[in-house]
This record gives sequence, C-alpha cells and structure tokens, in this order.
Amino acid sequence: MKWILRLAAVAALVVTVVVAYAVLVVAPVLPALDALTDYKPKIPLRVYTADNVLIGEFGQERRDFVAIKDTPELMKNALLSIEDARFYTHSGVDFIGLVRALVSDLTGGVKQGASTITMQVARNFFLSQEKTVKRKLTEALLAYRIEKALTKDQILELYMNQIYLGQRSYGFSSAARTYFGKSLPELSIAEAAMLAGVPQNPVRRNPAVNPERAKQRQLLVLKSMLRLGNITQAQFDQASTEPLHINTGPMVPVHAAYVAEMVRQNIVSEYQDAAYTMGLKVYTTIQDAEQQAAFDSVRRNVLAYDQRHGYRGPETVIDLPADPDARDDAIDALLLKHPANDDLLPAVVTEVSAKSLKAELASGDSIQISGQGLGFAAGALQPNAAKAVRLRPGALIRVVQNSKKAWTMSQLPEVDAAYVSLNAESGAYRALVGGFDFRRKNFNHATSAWRQPGSSIKPFIYSAALERGFAPATLINDVQLSATTTESLKWDPRNDDDQYAGPIRMQDALAQSKNVVSVRILRAIGVPYVLEYLPRFGLSADKQPANLTLALGTGSVTPVQLASAYGVFANGGYLVSPWLVQRVTDAKGKVLFESDRPATPPEAARAIDARNAFVTDSMLREVTLSGTGAMASTRLQRQDLAGKTGTTSDAVDGWFSGYANAIVSVAWMGYDEPRSLGTREFGSTLALPIWIDAMRPALAASTPVERVVPDNVVYVDGRWNYSEFDSDAGVKTLGLDDTTAD
Repeated sequence: MKWILRLAAVAALVVTVVVAYAVLVVAPVLPALDALTDYKPKIPLRVYTADNVLIGEFGQERRDFVAIKDTPELMKNALLSIEDARFYTHSGVDFIGLVRALVSDLTGGVKQGASTITMQVARNFFLSQEKTVKRKLTEALLAYRIEKALTKDQILELYMNQIYLGQRSYGFSSAARTYFGKSLPELSIAEAAMLAGVPQNPVRRNPAVNPERAKQRQLLVLKSMLRLGNITQAQFDQASTEPLHINTGPMVPVHAAYVAEMVRQNIVSEYQDAAYTMGLKVYTTIQDAEQQAAFDSVRRNVLAYDQRHGYRGPETVIDLPADPDARDDAIDALLLKHPANDDLLPAVVTEVSAKSLKAELASGDSIQISGQGLGFAAGALQPNAAKAVRLRPGALIRVVQNSKKAWTMSQLPEVDAAYVSLNAESGAYRALVGGFDFRRKNFNHATSAWRQPGSSIKPFIYSAALERGFAPATLINDVQLSATTTESLKWDPRNDDDQYAGPIRMQDALAQSKNVVSVRILRAIGVPYVLEYLPRFGLSADKQPANLTLALGTGSVTPVQLASAYGVFANGGYLVSPWLVQRVTDAKGKVLFESDRPATPPEAARAIDARNAFVTDSMLREVTLSGTGAMASTRLQRQDLAGKTGTTSDAVDGWFSGYANAIVSVAWMGYDEPRSLGTREFGSTLALPIWIDAMRPALAASTPVERVVPDNVVYVDGRWNYSEFDSDAGVKTLGLDDTTAD
C-alpha cells in the first residue's frame, strides 16, 4: 500500500512541476495565432489552356485550398479514422496519449506520438518536429488556444490544406492530383484511404516512392474506417483489393512548357516573387488539342530527320565492373546522370552480338533489341564500325517503346525545331512549341530565334510588286541574270534545282519558288521600296540586307514574327500582334486582368489593301495546290490551304508558313549553331511535315470558307487580278525589260 502512496506522490509532484513549468515558462512565450486566424496558404502560380487544362505550375509548394464545406465526407472520414477518431469530441488534447508519451520521454523509452489533429496544426504552423517535453507542452497549450479561437471545422480545414503529403504536395487536394490525377470528389474509397495514410510519414508512406509501405498503411486506414462504421464490409473488401494507378511522372504535362514559361516571365514581371505564392491562375489562348498535336509533331518529325541522317553512336561509354554489385552500381550511376527525355529512355548496353543487344533500363528491367528494332543503328554492332559509333557493353543508348510494346533504338537529336500557330483575326496564340525539349534546352526558338527566312520572304516581295503594277500573269524571264546582260555581274543567282523555265508567269514562279524570278522582281521594283514595305507586315527592315540577296531571304526573322506577317494575307490585309493571356484570377477567383482584344482586327490595323491581300493569297494557294507545298493539300485533303516553303542557302534553315480558315502557323527546323541540314533537305521535307501534322486537328472540325472577293478584283484565265489589268494583254506590257520575255 505504501508503494502506491509513494507512486501517487511522485506522480502528483511530476504533474505539479509540469503544470508550473507550462504556466511559468511555456505559456508566456506562446506565439500569436495570426497565422491561423488569417490563414494565407502559399498557392503556386498555375497556367491553363483556353479549355482549362493545366499546362504549368510554378512555386516551391504544390497546394490547393479547398474549403471544408467542399471537402468530401469520404476524405474526412478516412483521415479522422486513422489520425484522430475523437476529433469532434475532445478539447484539443488526448490526455491518455499525452501522459503516455511524456512518461516515455522522461524514462528514456521508445519515442511515442499522441498528437491530435489540433496539436498537429499547432506543430505544423508554429513548432519544430523535435520530440522534447517543452515542445509537447507548447503543442498542448497551443492546441487549447486554437480550440478556443477556431471551430472544429476551421481546424480541420487548416490541417487538410496545410499538411505535407510528399512529392512537394501540401494538402489533400494537391496530393489527389499529384498521386492520382484526380480532384478530391473523384477519389475512390481505396484512394482516399491511401492518402489518409500518408501524413504519419510522407517519406516512408509515399505511394509514388514506397508503394508497399503505403499499401500497408492504407489497409490500417480501411480497417479503422470499417471499425468506426464509415464503410461496409463489402466496401472494405473491394477497396482493400482495388488496384491503384499511382502517377510517378511529371504532374504537369510537358507539352506546353515553353508557353508556361512565357506566362511565368510575364506574371513575375508584374507581381514579382509574390506571383509564386498568391494562388494566381492564368488562362491562356492556347487550344490544348492543337498544342498537343504541335508538340507531338515537332518531336516526331525531328526524330524522323535525325534517324534518316544516321546513328551518331552512344552518348557515352563506361567500362562495366566484373563484380555484379559494382556493375549494378555503375549502371545506376550512369543512368542517373542521363535522365529520360519524354519517351526517349536511357539504357545501358550489357550484351551485344552481331544482330542484337541487351540493355538495362533505369527501372531495372532488362530489354533485348534486334531486327527492325535496331533500325538505323544496326551497323554500330558490326566489328568494323567506327569506334565513335560502335556499340559495346557499357554504352549509354536511347530506346523508345512503340505501341506494340516493342523496343526500338533511337538517339537524342542535335537538330532543333519550332512551331507557332495564331488566330489570324485576333492574333491569339493557339499553339506554340519553342524547341524539341524544354528541360534540355529552354531557349524559345519560336519567339527568340532570329533565322534567315529563305524563300519564305518571297510572298512579301510579290505583294510589293503588286503595288508597283505587277500581276499574277506578268511574264518574267526565268533565266540567269548573266544570260540577259553583257555587263559584268558581281552576283549571278541560281535556282535551287538549277532548272530554268524561261518566260514564266509570276504566280507560277512563286509556286515553283524560282529564285531568279524573285531577284528580277526585286531589281525591278527596287530594294529601298521593299525595305519600306516590309514593316507593314511587322518585319524589321533593319534585319534585312539592303541588296538583291533580300529576294532570297538572307535577312532575319523569328517564327512568331513570320506567322504574324503571313496573317496579313490570311485576314484580308490587317497586321495584328500576337497575344497569349486571356484572363488572370487570384486565389479566390477574383478577376485581376481580362483581355479586351477584339475578335476581328480594327480598320486601324490595316497594313495592305484588301485587293493586294486577296490576290497574294490566291498565289499562295497555288503553292499548296501545284507547287513546293502541294504535299499539304494532298495529305490534309483540303483545297483552301495557302502557304510557302522556305529553304536557305545550303539548307541551313527549313521553313513552311501557311494558313487556312483564319489559322496561320509557321514551322521551322535548323541547328542552333547554323550548319547544313543536308543537300537533299528542303523546307518541304523539313518543316512542311511538322506543319501538316500540327495543323490537322486545328482544321479537322472546320470546312473551307470561301473568301469574299474585294471590289475591283476579277478572275481572268484562271488567275485573280486587279480589275484594271483584266487581260493578258494588259499585264504582259508591265515591268522593265528584264522582267518580260525576251
């Protein structure tokens, strides 16, 4: 009996000391509750397409805010069943659990937790994670104060939005998107239970990193829910065996990374660093289906170009150790240095023969490639292959899995490409891809790469010629300049194919991209006049040469600039500037900015006469019907396309610029350090395939729209023309001597 009295006395003394310590030492320095009563979660900047698809997220924390009234009962029940079943009945502290944890700490026993939801809120907002008597007392006192200051629902709301749940995700709404790609209301019982098990240890219970431990914890949650009557036995049985698909890749798709970065720069310049935490939502003009098609097209056609120009060999080669463990470590270290590039996966060759190879992936899987899967790299397995190309054990290669799950050799391309699409009427971006891969190279070629346009410049020279009295039927002599003069020439341009047609009508010359004809036209109307004319299209005169090489596109343009310029022909003669952001809202949905751009261009934006735009358009349509861009009409099965190929000297740049139904787009391919793309490569083989594949979904739902014929434009002998030149007899006499047939 005495030992019981002594134990009670000791317990009373301990309680007295603890209470005194709490009142005299801890209570006076408790922090204010402003962070709770005026809760301002750090919600990242998010960027969306026009059709509400998330394409970018910027901020250190992934977080959404969901009010408790909008939080599903399923998610609340799953959480409380495992973390704090008595949450709505206790006063903030679980006394039995707290005493047990304190005694364990004081006696040096196993560290134990006894934190209620309220105590966890106190810890997450104000305290560290260290397990000491002082911190536990501080946590308990703060919990009492929180319970007096806030309602139970407010406390739970704070917890469910603030708690860290792994993968940079804070709060259950963000975690639902991260792990399952779903909103909270879309979660199944099994998924909600999986998330509810994460708070105990976001590292060890992380479904993406430790799926087995996460599954074990999920089963505990489900058993608690069953015991508390939150779910039935049938629901438990179904949920406990339900296969879950956990996202392990990037939460935000990478297909619009260049667009998202453009928005980020714009918003940060306006709101500074606060942009990353204030929950801004930016809605762009981008159309998701068109953006995805553009991304896929750029990657597919860049890889196609790369493969037809041969295998360059492994990215690097290491000597594999003989010891199995050391060998595995070496392979893992190498793969870590060379991450996956979208579907281009790194692999380390482990065995080779004359007709096949084995390789190991980062997942640990071993794959075998043979036959057609070796493709352009088959020669690299041969003993006589050049050392730089030869494949041997320890070589790092790239592989891709096709739709039939077969593995194929590939490689990271050195060439790059860009694509941009605009609404020709309003200037709104519809799609933009600034390069092959943003993570590898974030330079935006679409907006910032100044490249020679090649023959893409010719329509603007032809447009200028219309203003000087030329017409689609004007005959121009397609022979070298040296053939029509006796004077010594410093420059005697040639056609790309070195074929000359003699007298040819201007419209046909554009369709066939005759270089000599373009030079003769420029010489006739004068370089100074064209340099004054080009800015009407938004093209920079100071970026163009003040000589006849201007006719062959030796100046500089960006893909976006060229798209806007071709838009003038597409919309009837108006220059509209590209724009991207439709609307910006704050975390509560309040509109902070909304674009007031008109859907159609105002008359003040007129750049060229409507007749000029219409007639030039008719010539550009001939390019896609019978000329260098005819593949577009054939593959897209449309007769309303207009555009122009462009190939620079030595095929350093390949272009296609074109439009239909008020959608204007430009595709480009080239090396960052300019060099030839190949003697058999042209804009029609490099850029036109990108353009076709990217434009297909944009045009799929539309039918050709007949353009309204402007006043004083007539159709004569298969060509549109100004009415004052309504016969061949009228136009044949136009131009200088060297622009007419000899």
